[in-house]
Amino acid sequence: MKLLEAINDPAQLRQLAPEQLVPLAHELRQFLLDSVSRTGGHLSSNLGTVELTIALHYVFDTPRDRLVWDVGHQTYPHKILTGRRARMHTLRQANGLSGFPRRDESRYDTFGTAHSSTSVSAALGMARAARLKGENHKTVAVIGDGAMSAGMAFEALNNAGVAHDLDLLVVLNDNDMSISPPVGALNRYLARLMSGRFHAAARNVGRTVLPAPVVELARRLEGHAKGMVAPPATLFEEFGFNYIGPIDGHDLDALVPTLQNIRALHGPQFLHVVTRKGCGYELAEADPILYHGTGKFNPSVGIVPAPGRTTYTEVFGDWLCDMAAADRRLVGITPAMREGSGMVRFAQQFPERYADVGIAEQHAVTFGAGLATEGMKPVVAIYSTFLQRAYDQLVHDVALQNLDVTFALDRAGLVGPDGATHAGNYDVAYMRCLPNLVLMAASDENECRRMLTTAFHYPGPAAVRYPRGAGPGVAIGHELSSIEIGTAEVRRRGEGIAILAFGSMVAPSVAAGAELGATVVNMRFVKPLDVALVTRLAREHARLVTVEEGSVMGGAGAAVAEALAAAGLTRPLLMLGLPDRFIQHGERAALLADLGLDAGGIVASIRQRFGTQEPRLAVSNG
Repeated sequence: MKLLEAINDPAQLRQLAPEQLVPLAHELRQFLLDSVSRTGGHLSSNLGTVELTIALHYVFDTPRDRLVWDVGHQTYPHKILTGRRARMHTLRQANGLSGFPRRDESRYDTFGTAHSSTSVSAALGMARAARLKGENHKTVAVIGDGAMSAGMAFEALNNAGVAHDLDLLVVLNDNDMSISPPVGALNRYLARLMSGRFHAAARNVGRTVLPAPVVELARRLEGHAKGMVAPPATLFEEFGFNYIGPIDGHDLDALVPTLQNIRALHGPQFLHVVTRKGCGYELAEADPILYHGTGKFNPSVGIVPAPGRTTYTEVFGDWLCDMAAADRRLVGITPAMREGSGMVRFAQQFPERYADVGIAEQHAVTFGAGLATEGMKPVVAIYSTFLQRAYDQLVHDVALQNLDVTFALDRAGLVGPDGATHAGNYDVAYMRCLPNLVLMAASDENECRRMLTTAFHYPGPAAVRYPRGAGPGVAIGHELSSIEIGTAEVRRRGEGIAILAFGSMVAPSVAAGAELGATVVNMRFVKPLDVALVTRLAREHARLVTVEEGSVMGGAGAAVAEALAAAGLTRPLLMLGLPDRFIQHGERAALLADLGLDAGGIVASIRQRFGTQEPRLAVSNG
C-alpha cells in the first residue's frame, strides 16, 4: 500500500509517473475490498470504478475542475483518493463518512447524489455558471448505463448538446448493470455499439491516439470507430455531443491519454467507457448483484447468508406471488429494484406479468395507471424515497383519475446506513393529502400481508408503507384476508393517556403503554383515519399521544389533530415522530433511540410533557 498511503489528495496522485498508476489501482482495489468487508456498503459498483476514478483525478485538476458522480454508490475510490482514506472505517456509521457524495463532507464532492440520473443536469449547471462568471475550468459528469434509462438524464442531454460554448464531458460508465440486470432498448443499443469489429477496433483508441494532436484524435476516431457503426452517427452525436469510444475502463494506458486529449477539446463531449462491476474480486464479478450492497463479510470466504427473521421485503415478495396466483390481472412493476423490492421469485414464476421499467420511477407510476385503465391490477413496488420522484404522476395520473393502482412502499421511515438520501420519512405527509387514496402503515409481518391484500382489493389508489428489515416476529398466515377500511384496533386498555401508534411504532408504544398504564391503539390507517375511535378516545382520556416513524410535520399525528379540531374536541396532544431535519446515517435502532422513538424514549417524552402525576379527565367536551 506504499503508493496509496502517500496520497491524501489528488494533487499528490498527479505527481505519480504514468507507469505507477496500474500498481496504484491494485493497491486501491485491495484497500477497498478490505475496508468494505469490515464496514459493509456498496462493493461491486466501486470495484468497477477504480481505474476510472484514478484516471479522472490524474487528468483533471480537481477540485478546480468539477467532478460530478451519478447515484454516488460508486464513489468509494473517489473518497479514498480525496483525503478520506483514514476514515473509511467509519463508512455509513453514525458520525462517520456517508456512503454517498456530500458537499459538507469534502470540497471534492461537488454535488450531493444518491438518487440516480442527476449528474448531467448538475454538471451542466456548473458549466454554465463557470461561463457566466468568466472562470476557466472543466466539468465532468460520470453516469452509469442504468441511470441513463431515466428521463431526467435525457432531458439534460437534450439541453447540454446544444450548449456548444460550454466545456462539459459526460462519461458513460457502461457496466451492463444498474442494480438489477439491465433492461430496455437503451441497453440493447449500447450492446450493439460494443459488438463485433467495432468494439475490437475502438477499445484501444487511447493507444492509437497517444502520439497524435487533438485534430488527429478526431480524424482517427472517425476512421477507426464511427465508420463501423450503422447508422453512421451515434445516438449521442444526434444529441449534439462529440462521441468517443467505447474504450476499456480498466485500461489506464487507454483511459489516461484519451482523457488528456478530450480535456483539450471544447464543447460537449461524450466518452463511452466499458467497465465490469465487481472487477478484481472473483466472487463479485460472478455475482455483482449479491455484492452490490453488502454487510460485513470475510473476503476470503465471501458472503454467507445468515438466518434471521422474515423481512418485510420478503413478506411482500411472498404475498405478490400468492396474489398473482389468485388473480391473473395482477401485474408487478419495479423501477430497476427487482432484488431490493423482493420480486425475484415473482419475476421467475410470472415473467409475462413482471415489468422492470429501468430507473424510471415516473414512467413506472403512469405505466401502472395505463394498465389500470384497461382493468388490470398493477402493483408498483417502490422504495418510499423513490416514489418522491414520481409525485406528479401519483397525483395527476393515478389519484386524480381514481385508478386502481397498489403501491408497496418499502423502506418507509429511517433506513440506517443509507442515511438521509434514502430515508422514507415523508410519504405520509405527501400522500395523505391526496383525495381518493388509502394509506396504511404495517405494524408487523402478518398485518403487512393483510394490508397488501386490502390495498389490492380496494377499487382505487392504495398504499402500504413498511420499514426496512425484519418485523417483530409475528407468525404470517397463508390466507389472503383484508382489513376493513379505516378501522384501528385497541392493543391495550388503560386510563388517562391514549397512545395512538402508527406502523413500526406500535410495538414500542405497547411497551411504553404498559409502563405508563396507558391505552395503546394500532391505528393501521393513516387515511382514512378511524375518526370514530379517535374522538371516543379523546372523550375517555385526558391526554393523547401520537407516535409515528415519519415526519411530524404533515404526518399522521397532524391527521389526528385535524380530526380533533373538526370534531370540536380540545385535548392536550403530544405528537412524536421524526423532527424537522434530515436524519443522517447510522444503525437504525440507535437512530430511533436517539430520537426518542423506542419504548424508553416514548415514556420519557410523555413524562416530560405531561409529568408523572395521574392524569384526570377534567372536562368532557364535544
